[in-house]
Amino acid sequence: MNLPAPQLSDGDIFARIRLLRSPGIGPVSYYQLLRRYGHAAAALEALPELAARGGARYRPVSAERVEAEIARLHAAGGAYLFLDSPAYPRLLAALDTPPPVLTWRGDLALLGQGAVALVGARNASAGACRLAREYGAALAARGYAVVSGLARGIDAAAHRGALAAMGQGGGTIGVIASGIDVTYPPEHAQLQEDIAQRGLLIAEMPPGTEPLARHFPFRNRIIAGLAAGTVVVEAAPRSGSLITARLAAEAGRDVMAVPGSPLDSRSRGCNELIRDGAVLVQSADDIAELLERFEGPQGRGGQLTLREPVWTGVDEGPLPFGDPQTDDDPAEVAHLLGTAPIATDELIRQSGASAGAVQMALIELELAGRLIRHAGGRVSLA
Repeated sequence: MNLPAPQLSDGDIFARIRLLRSPGIGPVSYYQLLRRYGHAAAALEALPELAARGGARYRPVSAERVEAEIARLHAAGGAYLFLDSPAYPRLLAALDTPPPVLTWRGDLALLGQGAVALVGARNASAGACRLAREYGAALAARGYAVVSGLARGIDAAAHRGALAAMGQGGGTIGVIASGIDVTYPPEHAQLQEDIAQRGLLIAEMPPGTEPLARHFPFRNRIIAGLAAGTVVVEAAPRSGSLITARLAAEAGRDVMAVPGSPLDSRSRGCNELIRDGAVLVQSADDIAELLERFEGPQGRGGQLTLREPVWTGVDEGPLPFGDPQTDDDPAEVAHLLGTAPIATDELIRQSGASAGAVQMALIELELAGRLIRHAGGRVSLA
């Protein structure tokens, strides 16, 4: 059963996409602008004046470009999923900066099921791929949505295992680093289409976007954010799978790893995770036992040690974007900034201004191309 799309008019959708795709607008500034102005259309009108106060001229992304993006998404059979939609997954919404909008194809009902991420090496061993396939099938049979990134090796094996067991209650969610209409790697074209037809395919990048190296950490945070727990089946040190595990741990989710031989470099990442506190698992039963201790396959227990979600979109209704906030005028903070990143909280403390005034000042500098945002809520001059 497909859940309903967010109840937004075509004009609202167009304005939100145009705001998010405009230069200098990231998730933080997007949320701040919607809180300030209430609606994306009002925020768009304010952008040139805000940038001028930051010391630069500004032009939002063209309407023609947004029209082309929306047409391309519809041609691919996809749709948008906004953070204030009732279908937006609550665990993903619990991240510090959840994706403001996702594109998707498939069955959104899978977002309402308990989810577990299975990730690992692209050049995985045959034995590890067999394990991933078996884990994917067993967890899907228990009613879980198996989340992975459609990469070669472990990811593909986990998806295929879950697809084979879909008739038993679970399913699979593929999160890709490209646009929803772009296949990567090319040999997974059929697998990606199978997931879109029988499971759920998700992308954060605009339609038509080819995958770049810098896109994969964003994809990894969605994989970790969707799942109650992340399992690393096989991974080398400093691999993308370990980034996903770290992001899961930072979000308060369970991290599990399958041990391997210290003689195999592809097992070193998992062994290091276990040394650093990840839970050692050797079967799908081990994984399910750990997850069900907290939430169960349908994700209703609510006992995970997570930060309280900013917005769930389920019980609380839509985001409070409809009522503009009357924040103070932007604070004078440029003189407090340097090329070394500083926490926004520290800027608020040193400036003596309100949080809203500091945030608006940062948006002005960002729109003018003078500000860089870093991980952990830190900022610096460009």
